[in-house]
Amino acid sequence: MKKVERALISLTDKSGIEGFAKELEQLGIEILSTGGTAKKLRENGIAVKDVAELTGFPEMLDGRVKTLHPKVHGGILAQRDNPKHQAQMKEYGLLPIDIIAVNLYAFEKATSDPACTLENAIENIDIGGPTMLRAAAKNFRDVTVIVDPADYPQVLSEIKATGNTTLRTRFKLMRKVFALTSKYDTAIIGWLNKVNPDSLPG
Repeated sequence: MKKVERALISLTDKSGIEGFAKELEQLGIEILSTGGTAKKLRENGIAVKDVAELTGFPEMLDGRVKTLHPKVHGGILAQRDNPKHQAQMKEYGLLPIDIIAVNLYAFEKATSDPACTLENAIENIDIGGPTMLRAAAKNFRDVTVIVDPADYPQVLSEIKATGNTTLRTRFKLMRKVFALTSKYDTAIIGWLNKVNPDSLPG
């Protein structure tokens, strides 16, 4: 297993991220980020490369499109021991992304407000976050995916010891992803089922 080179961090819940990112930086790991997360990391003196710089495309459509790009998802999904994947990485200038630290828009928090409108609820449905998480979880043999700040110490400890996390740890973290995305989608459909379609305009 090769050493971790690159991490993408994009968080709604930013608790504990400064310490985690600082230690990654000290280990020589490049940090990619977006929006508010990148701003917070820079405010804490951590060097960050914007995902927009990696992809060559700015964040667009009011932030709806940030990470939905082959240079992000190719870097996550490429199998490191697959010669065909590696040849395509080289051909298209894709860089491996070895750590994904992502959590999701707070849909349940937004919709817990009785005054929450359908439009507001829809804007709090995360697209890029679950897509990155599922991609990283699918490729858990090569990628460490983190949705819970409580896992930062274990990840750092293993990287410090060997340059990467263990397959066992990556598998456990992968299971957390699918538990989270399943719960997230359940919350979305639960709220939407309360909306009367006849109340929609048009």
